Amino acid sequence: MSDDIFTEKLELNYTEVAPEINFEEFEKVITSRRSVRVFGDEEVPDEVVQKAIEHGLLAPNSSNLQPWEFHWVKSDDTRSRLAKFCFGQNGAKTAKHLIVCVAKTDTWRKNSKRMISSLEEVNKKKGLEVPKAVKAYYSKVTPMAYGYMGPFGILSPFKWLFFNTIGLFQVIFREPMFPSELKTWAHKTTALACENIMLSVRAQGYDTLPMEGFDAKRAKKLLGLGCHDHITMILGVGKRSENGVYGPQFRFPKEEFIKKH
Repeated sequence: MSDDIFTEKLELNYTEVAPEINFEEFEKVITSRRSVRVFGDEEVPDEVVQKAIEHGLLAPNSSNLQPWEFHWVKSDDTRSRLAKFCFGQNGAKTAKHLIVCVAKTDTWRKNSKRMISSLEEVNKKKGLEVPKAVKAYYSKVTPMAYGYMGPFGILSPFKWLFFNTIGLFQVIFREPMFPSELKTWAHKTTALACENIMLSVRAQGYDTLPMEGFDAKRAKKLLGLGCHDHITMILGVGKRSENGVYGPQFRFPKEEFIKKH
């Protein structure tokens, strides 16, 4: 693996100025986002959820491979059934919308090819060539990083041995080597999108409840999901009721979690 892929300074003839941000308003969104346990009767416009999911799609993600999918559950019948699979918790039963956030482990190869073709199309309009390092990344590095595991991970031990042997002599990536680690990789990216969605809903004046308690097998069957689809969390969306937040927000002492080196 060539170091140029990671260290080469690319001349892309592109600049982007960061806009000014109102930090006080941003902090208000962050601090007022709560896990709402009971939602009120007020309807949430479809435009709010649509915009929030679109904001989710703007979340940072590994190599821009976007290993995610968002199932927006709107119908009363499907929402009621899904709420039952969330153990009937009040936040699921009273939500006006449910968003099932799915991490996908079978799209990285297809999306690697899409990245190359998309970049070629964009650069062609500008009369430019896609940098060789970028093409090499998506044609060589991503298959090495996310592939070579074989069916049910039968090749993973050999992949682990190969790269960890190289790692004795140079810096090398260590994960994902096994299907379980590929699943973790997809979950990490999808979780970033989930946070974007929740903050977007709050910024638009509504609330969310991220749920990790659900019967994944039944939820996947309800939505027609496959073996490469893994539910990261289910988000309830609504307007908090008067008693929808069960207590003041608190965290353990920050000194326990912030380590400076």
